[in-house]
Amino acid sequence: MAYAAGQSSMTGDKKLIDPLIADLITLSFECKRKYPPIKEAAEACQLKVRGIGAKSDNVALGLIAASTDILQPFILGCDTKNPKVVQMSLTAIQRQISQQTINTAAADNIVKALWLLMEAGIEELKLLQTAILLITTTSVVQHETLAKALVLCFRLHFAKDSTTTNTAAATIRQLVSVIFERVVTEDATPSSVPAEPVSMDELKTAGKQPPKSLRPSASDAYLLFQDFCLLLNADQPLWLLGMTEMTRTLSLELMEEVLANFHPVFVKHPEFSFLLSEKVCPLVIKLFSPSLKYRTSRATVSPSPVQAEKPYFPIVMRLLRIVAVLIRHYYSLLITECEIFLSLLVKFLDPEKPMWQRATALEVFCKLCLQPPLIRSFCESYDMKPHSTKIFRDIVNGLGAFIQSQFMNPNPSIPSTASKVPETVVMPQAMTGGPSAMSGYSLQPAFYYRNVWIPLVVNVNAVHISHKAVYLEMLDKTEPPTVPDGYGLSLAFLCMLDIVKCVQGLIQMPASGNPSASLSADTSVANTADDTRLKEELINSSWCGVLAAMSLLLDASSDESATEATLRSLQAYASICGQMELNTPRDAFITALCKASLPAHYALQILNPQSSSESKGLQGRNVGLTEAGSLPGVLGHSESIHGSQVVAVGTPLATSSLPLGTHQGPVMLTAKNIQCMRALLNLAHCHGGILGTAWHQVLTTLQHLVWILGLKPSSGGTLKPTQQASENPNAVITTSIMSDLPVLSAMLSRLFESSQYLDDVAVHHLIDALCKLSSEAMEIGFSSREPSLFAVAKLLETGVVNLLRVEVLWRPITAHLLEVCQHPHQGLRTWAAEAVTSLIKAALFYKYDPPVHQQQKLQAKLLSPLQELSNISHADVRQKQLDCVLLILQNSGEQLNEGWPLVLGVIGAISSDQGESLIRAAFQSVQLVVTDFLPSMSSSCLQICIEVAAKFGLQTQELNISLTAVGLLWNISDHISQNRLSICESLTNESGARGCATKGSDSAKQPNDSSSSVRPLELPLFDGLWMVLYTQLGDLCVDQRPAVRKSAGQTLFSMIAAHGSLLQQQTWHTVLWKVLFPLLDRVKRLSSTASDSREDAAAKSGNILMHHSRDTAEKQWAETRFLTLAGVARVFNMKRKILQQLGDFLRAWALLLEFIESSALCQNAEVSLAALKSFQEILNINKGNGDAKSEELKMLFNEPKAADADSAQQNDFAANSEQENSDDLGVDGMTLWSNAWRVWRSIGTAATAPPETNDRSQVYIPPQAFLTALIQTFPALYAHIRGQFVAAELQKLFVVLQRALCVPIHSSSTPFIVPLSETSSLTPLQEAILNAVRILGKDALSGSDNMAVMYPELFDRLLAFIEFAVHPPKFGKVDARSLSNNNRNNLTDWVAMNYVPFAEAIIELIVELYQTAAKCPSVVQNRVLQNIIKAFRLPLGLKYGCPSQSTWLLTINALLKILAVGLPIAKKNESAFQEMWVELGNTLEDFLFSQHSVPSSSIDDFQRDEAIDCRVIQLIRDDILPSSKKLPREFIVRIMAILNKGSIHSVTSSSFIDIESSHKLREEFAKACFETLLQFSFVSVPNNDGAHEEGAITHLAIESLLNRCQVVLQKFIADERLSGKCPLPRPRMTEMSFVLKAVSTLVSTLKKTTSNVDRNIWRQVIALYPALVDCTTSSSANVGKALKEALLEYGDLLAPPIGEINGTAK
Repeated sequence: MAYAAGQSSMTGDKKLIDPLIADLITLSFECKRKYPPIKEAAEACQLKVRGIGAKSDNVALGLIAASTDILQPFILGCDTKNPKVVQMSLTAIQRQISQQTINTAAADNIVKALWLLMEAGIEELKLLQTAILLITTTSVVQHETLAKALVLCFRLHFAKDSTTTNTAAATIRQLVSVIFERVVTEDATPSSVPAEPVSMDELKTAGKQPPKSLRPSASDAYLLFQDFCLLLNADQPLWLLGMTEMTRTLSLELMEEVLANFHPVFVKHPEFSFLLSEKVCPLVIKLFSPSLKYRTSRATVSPSPVQAEKPYFPIVMRLLRIVAVLIRHYYSLLITECEIFLSLLVKFLDPEKPMWQRATALEVFCKLCLQPPLIRSFCESYDMKPHSTKIFRDIVNGLGAFIQSQFMNPNPSIPSTASKVPETVVMPQAMTGGPSAMSGYSLQPAFYYRNVWIPLVVNVNAVHISHKAVYLEMLDKTEPPTVPDGYGLSLAFLCMLDIVKCVQGLIQMPASGNPSASLSADTSVANTADDTRLKEELINSSWCGVLAAMSLLLDASSDESATEATLRSLQAYASICGQMELNTPRDAFITALCKASLPAHYALQILNPQSSSESKGLQGRNVGLTEAGSLPGVLGHSESIHGSQVVAVGTPLATSSLPLGTHQGPVMLTAKNIQCMRALLNLAHCHGGILGTAWHQVLTTLQHLVWILGLKPSSGGTLKPTQQASENPNAVITTSIMSDLPVLSAMLSRLFESSQYLDDVAVHHLIDALCKLSSEAMEIGFSSREPSLFAVAKLLETGVVNLLRVEVLWRPITAHLLEVCQHPHQGLRTWAAEAVTSLIKAALFYKYDPPVHQQQKLQAKLLSPLQELSNISHADVRQKQLDCVLLILQNSGEQLNEGWPLVLGVIGAISSDQGESLIRAAFQSVQLVVTDFLPSMSSSCLQICIEVAAKFGLQTQELNISLTAVGLLWNISDHISQNRLSICESLTNESGARGCATKGSDSAKQPNDSSSSVRPLELPLFDGLWMVLYTQLGDLCVDQRPAVRKSAGQTLFSMIAAHGSLLQQQTWHTVLWKVLFPLLDRVKRLSSTASDSREDAAAKSGNILMHHSRDTAEKQWAETRFLTLAGVARVFNMKRKILQQLGDFLRAWALLLEFIESSALCQNAEVSLAALKSFQEILNINKGNGDAKSEELKMLFNEPKAADADSAQQNDFAANSEQENSDDLGVDGMTLWSNAWRVWRSIGTAATAPPETNDRSQVYIPPQAFLTALIQTFPALYAHIRGQFVAAELQKLFVVLQRALCVPIHSSSTPFIVPLSETSSLTPLQEAILNAVRILGKDALSGSDNMAVMYPELFDRLLAFIEFAVHPPKFGKVDARSLSNNNRNNLTDWVAMNYVPFAEAIIELIVELYQTAAKCPSVVQNRVLQNIIKAFRLPLGLKYGCPSQSTWLLTINALLKILAVGLPIAKKNESAFQEMWVELGNTLEDFLFSQHSVPSSSIDDFQRDEAIDCRVIQLIRDDILPSSKKLPREFIVRIMAILNKGSIHSVTSSSFIDIESSHKLREEFAKACFETLLQFSFVSVPNNDGAHEEGAITHLAIESLLNRCQVVLQKFIADERLSGKCPLPRPRMTEMSFVLKAVSTLVSTLKKTTSNVDRNIWRQVIALYPALVDCTTSSSANVGKALKEALLEYGDLLAPPIGEINGTAK
């Protein structure tokens, strides 16, 4: 590391020495001839430098110590005045200065040399470079040397060469900055020498010596700044000796730069501060003298005598820059002087001053107005002092006067900067189509007032950024520039904006530093009285000038950005005035905003122009500004809209203060009016707490604007735009404002929503203003003029958002709105009702703490206006009232508590004479009460609910209401049932149970007074409620309108079924004999007397469009009759246990069955079918109480085959209605079901009796629906009579089933029952029969002896149905033809059913039953399997001859499934199945080799059929042949013959080439047969006992196989010879290859078991050899390969086998 450090040091020393030696060598070489002394001096320096580098440890210090000697050659070189030598010398000197290797003495020598060169005019730029390098690089140049260097630069500044002059100017500025930067650095460095005290006497005596209290650098800076002052005053400098020339402009620039950049030096050092106050300020004031005395008017009259006094632009401009710096940075040091300066600046704004002077003064003000601390200081130091100049007020008023002067120039001799408006700018943007057309403003920002057009040349959007001065920066100009139009006005505008911003910041700055705290009206910005006084003074000193200027600018502005900035200023001042509780200026600013929002003439008529606040504020403060402030009010209408697009044209709003007819013409709103409206909305939204009484003026303005724009109230009080074209053709809303209307509406809504943040006093001010506006609207409405709904809508909106303090505003708002509800004007009245009801709803829904339902007084207070609305007779008000009740119920009905009597009273007050709409509205509330809020009301109010609901059911104006009212009664019953315990307890405990009904009867007018007769005194109170319900529904069941009585009947019976169990026994007796049976009698009586006229039926049904089956009263009452019967039957079914306990239950049961039987046998299809449905209903008893067996039946019936709903329903009946046993019924129960079975059998036998004639007029054939219902009734009935169901009953049952199945249908019903597709499905009747059979089959599995015996009988009955698939049955003598695809369009009167699907379903059922009952002894012993095979033989034998191909497909699959189950059983019971094998063999042969030809079908169908044949062969191979030893030999021989026949079947063609029929050959079937033969051709291996298991079948199989091979080989050889080169068909080649492989396998197997092979088999094998040899000529590769393998197996047979040699044979 030491070595590295040494190397680094040597490198640094080398960098210092080597350049120096090089410079010396160069200088020596250059001067060796002309200047030998310089050469010698340079050589001597070389030696010295080398010595320093060799001896000194610190080369830099050595060089500094010897710098005088080292630089001597270069100094001498400069003295030569030789340009080349001088340049070389200066370069070397600069290098040494850069390396900081010079001392003070050397620096002095350098400066002296530079001075000489300066005087000689040599290398002036090089001199400046050296000087600036010398002073900025090191600090060795001080005091006189420093002064001399500065003087050198000053003198070069005044050289003739412009480059030198400019370079010198830059050098001077840099050197001056360096000198003062030394002071800053020096002040930052602590001094070890105690500071001398400041002597003011010494300071007052200016001299060459600096004050002793200053340190060296500060002394130099002090003397320099002192000389600047002397030079500026045209005196000789004391420190900068040698100055020959100096300009005031340069002095001012240097002074301004020092003052601007080094103000800490002047503030810290009193010596410098003294120079400011005693030297600078007086000098500045003195230099301002020509500007103050100069007047433009004098210049025009006598320019020559006053030429000397004319202000000089460069001096004035630089003086103003210094003034700006002094005020901004040194205000605390120069308070008095700044007062003078500010007064001078204000005077500079006078109209008599040159425009450039006014512009520069405005630029200074722009800099000052951005400093809030300065504004505060101005007010504290001047305006708040008793006898001081009101500087801040003068500044504001001066700016305002300047703005006014731009538009008003009374002296025509004074040129104005304003000009006439250009033609291109005046043109409206909507016509030009420019980019600003939608904004409504001109292309160029400008102000236009009284035909004076002044452009806006600054960007007001960047107002928060200091405006870059233009004329204060023109340091290179010597003549006053021409100020463009609008520049001065633009600057004044910016100054006003900055003043407003500063004042706002000062006022709203709270003690915590959070500006947002100032938005509240009662928020203070300071806690001391001085601060409050300061802020009040800020406002009082400025608001008049700001208002006058801003109002003028706002009216003259034609630029959106300028208008927005002006509006923000007005808003800000209005807010801070209100915050400081200065009502007069607050109202003045608000008035200005309101006037700007409305058209000029319109505003004068609407608003009060003689506002004392504005006029009084302006009066006495500034007379000139008073006129300016009032100018906007006297504008012409055409001028007010100039430069701004008209966006809306509307009608004027009538006012009560002006007579009728005052407002006639349309009113035009401009884009500026809309922009002002936004500002007004923003002010009210953000500062509503400070508006106070000004709310009325603000709301009045907004009301008129809303009216003109066509905003109408909508839900919640918000305003929405509407189309006014139909109302007023003069109203126009342009597209430019159309998109802004929703925004304005939202701003209005947010304004009133923000009132929730106001205090109570502010809210009262707002409500009072709205009520006052509303009262004015009512007065207008009385005079037949259209009133505004603005106040009413906003009262609603205000009330909704202030519900938290409902006690404060509820009474004044609702009282006024109720008064408006009685107004004769419909629109006003309707909206008042809307407001009242909306407020009530919002208040009830509001989340109070505690909630409303826990504050009874509050709830009553909120609901009282709703009750008072009932006293108003207007229908629209009542409609609103009912709508309110409905919404209250929907949202908070559960919280009404004690308010239910009131709500029900309001609902019940609606009568039928009040119109359909009110009835409908009231009924909606009834619906809601009944459906949702019954639990929330007391039990004593339930009866009135029932009666009110029944009242709406009996009304005749609206049918739908009556129907729905019936449903409400059901809801009431459901509620009573679910809450029976609490209702019973409540009814018992409430002694005044009828109090609620009495209270509600006065208002609700109960529909009837029959409750006392309906509810006998002996009935319990709870049962009495039910009797009221049942009686009311009973009356509705006989209503003249069919729909009403149908709905009432359904509801009545459903109610009894659902809730009847709650009644006591004596009440049930009353229900049965006082409600149900009387209802049956009345319905029967009324149906018998019903008219058959269609007109009467239409009138009573409410003109409802009816089907032809219900187009007469007779038909309608028939429907009521069977529905009533069904309902009573359902009651008997579901409430049987309760009814059974009555003493006369058997009599009631008998009467009901008698009615059912008589109705079922009548020739009315609808009534008879309904009777059967009722019969089914009463059979469904003990639902859900079935045992395990009924659960098993339930599982079965839950899988219906068809989609018929009635069939599935009947399955459920059977599954759910079976009783555990008949113990609970006893003898009476058995009697009941025996009677029911007797009735069913009687109905079935009578209805399905085959007719003896074909005359349709004498024959009544029951419809399919009736028969289906009859059969579907059996499962439920069978569940109760199964114990008594014997074989005789089974036969009777199947008689009915078979007869019903044979019944044809009429041709007109065919499309609805018989499917039209080939894949026909089951009819509902067939499905019902199947279900009945399934039940019998499953019940047989239960294990009962009688059903087990009936199993064979059941199979026999089912197998008889299979024939129907081939031969359809007939029904008596009725001539019915079958329905097929060929004759479907030629329908006869009667058509037989399609029995194929039914027969196929029976086949499936047989399979299902046999798979379950195959092992049953009765099934085994009675040869059920043989009967099944025999029955299946018919469709299987026909096969392709079946009417439907699906029949034999299903049958063969069923046979395979049955054989899979039955064959193992048959093998175990050989004696019982001996005859079955013969039948099976015949069936298989008939099926596999059917006599019916194959139909023309696709290859896929052929392959499917062949696959089925292969499955049969697989059955033979897997299930029959392996057990051949146990089977009859005749059967096995028959099977082998079938296999042999099947294997040959593939070569039935006699042609050796059969291309056409090759695809119809059963190739796979033949292969399967051959493989089976081959499989059973292998010689069996003996078992352990030495016996052979399959000897017989093996011998037969081998013989058949060898014969088969012999035939194939011979046929192949013959055909191949004939074919020549043409190949044989693929099936033949495949068959040949397979035969050859089979031969190989067979020979190989025979060789392994030679001892067990018969001699005849060997002979047959050897006999094949010649045929094999003949096949060697085949060209087929596959055949050749298989042939090769077969011949190789014959290799061992060329010699006799060993067993043969040793045996007897040779």
